[in-house]
Amino acid sequence: MTTVPKNVPLSESGENYLETILELETSEGVAVRSVDVAAHMRVSRASVSKAMHALRDSGLVDFDPYGSVTLTGNGRRIAGEILERHEMLRRFLIQVLGVEESVADAEACRMEHAIGRETKTRWMEYLRRIL
Repeated sequence: MTTVPKNVPLSESGENYLETILELETSEGVAVRSVDVAAHMRVSRASVSKAMHALRDSGLVDFDPYGSVTLTGNGRRIAGEILERHEMLRRFLIQVLGVEESVADAEACRMEHAIGRETKTRWMEYLRRIL
């Protein structure tokens, strides 16, 4: 599990929120709003608000309850690592194991939270060799 400043562990839910914010920023190219995050994740706006306050307190997002959500530098770095693990696992499941894309995406989302940095590095090296 990735750690945030002050050695506070980031929950799986927190990781999912960071990953979603990064995905929305990348795909939409505009400021991300809480309502966008709620719609993408299929959760309530109240859940997003609670999560954004916790991520802001951890120094991972800048959050205006009535405006946009932006990743801080550290938040962007962590979100990028999470997204990279997700893509690595998804690619492995599809290209090596032949898992259907929708299943691979859902399973990669669950698995990405359990992969540590060293395992991810070795897995990426393996994928570079075989693909």
